[in-house]
Amino acid sequence: MSERHGVAWWNELMTRDLPAALNYYQSLCGWSFETMPMPEGGDYHIGMKDGKPMAGFMDMAHMADLNEAPPHWITYFAVDDVDAAIAATTEAGGQVIREIYEVPNTGRIAIVEDPSGVTVGLITPAPMESG
Repeated sequence: MSERHGVAWWNELMTRDLPAALNYYQSLCGWSFETMPMPEGGDYHIGMKDGKPMAGFMDMAHMADLNEAPPHWITYFAVDDVDAAIAATTEAGGQVIREIYEVPNTGRIAIVEDPSGVTVGLITPAPMESG
C-alpha cells in the first residue's frame, strides 16, 4: 500500500443554503473561497486557508440525485485502487451509492455506504504533476 492509502483526502459540504454555509465557515475558520464552474451546472467553492485548499462546498440544488438527502459533510478516503476498494466494501456488507466516475486532474471517485450505513467517498487520486 502507498503512503497515502487510507488518508482522509478531502471533505465536501453539500448544502441547500450555500451563502449561509460560506459565511459561517468563513467566520468560523477564517477561510476565503475560490469558485469554479461545475460541468453539471452551478459552482464549486473551495475553502482556502493560507493558500491551501481545505474543503469543497456545493449547492445541492444542482444535484438531482440528492433531492431526498439532508445537508451533509462527506469525507473522501484515498485508496490505491478504487475498484478493489469497492469490491472490499461490498464484500464487507457495504454498498455502492455512486459508481466510479473520473474528475480530470483529481482522480477516480466512487461513493459508498459502509457496512454501518455511513456514506463515504473513495478516491484514487490522479498522479501529481511535478513542476
